[in-house]
Amino acid sequence: MKRLALLVLTLPLVLSGCGNSDAVDPRADVDSTLTVFAAASLKGSFTELADRFEEQNEGVTVELSFAGSSDLAAQIAEGAPADVFASADEKNMTTLVDEDLVEGEPQDFATNTLVIVTPPDDPGDVTSLADLGNPDLDVVVCAPQVPCGAASEKLAKKDGVTLAPDSEEQSVTDVLAKVAAGEADAGLVYVTDAEAAGDDVETVEVPGAEDVVNTYPIAALADARQPGLAQDWVEWVTSDEGQKVLDDAGFGPP
Repeated sequence: MKRLALLVLTLPLVLSGCGNSDAVDPRADVDSTLTVFAAASLKGSFTELADRFEEQNEGVTVELSFAGSSDLAAQIAEGAPADVFASADEKNMTTLVDEDLVEGEPQDFATNTLVIVTPPDDPGDVTSLADLGNPDLDVVVCAPQVPCGAASEKLAKKDGVTLAPDSEEQSVTDVLAKVAAGEADAGLVYVTDAEAAGDDVETVEVPGAEDVVNTYPIAALADARQPGLAQDWVEWVTSDEGQKVLDDAGFGPP
């Protein structure tokens, strides 16, 4: 009996020893990092949303990558690891949908319009969109392939203005930075970026700008490493709380 008892007591230890040598805790190396590619104009609002998302999801880290939507779409198409894409226009999202790189249907979550910005002292005395066609002024806009650039061209065409830019930037934040630094007399940026800049720039509203609206879609990506978290993020951005953050930043409703 003693021998049997010894065998019974020893067997679990043997099995336990075998288990420790071969088994791996499935939670040990779990990557809880969510990678979000987002249009540059979303930097302020998405940073706040990421902070709140991490607070509500213990152990999750949100990595945000901001750039022009066309650049981000190209990176995704080339295989850059990302879980979610939020574009400042529908064109770049459609490109990824057509290439089967998006999971499910993209959801529109915000809109944005353009405004003129100048340095605080307005050295060029800019009062209207027509002034941005003055070759004597240093004007900066987004490049045509970038959503804010396409919108700028559309707005200028609508008003019969031929823009005379001294430089074309790859993101709206680059345009804003040049104007705020006094490197340009004027630029066209989104309302949200102008609001975020505060006293660093002055704004000049463009009549009819509300007719040239950029719609922002968001979607989880087909090759997402974190498909569950990706969908959670999309739902978070489109939730009432997420929409409140975007509204506070100056974005319009989808």
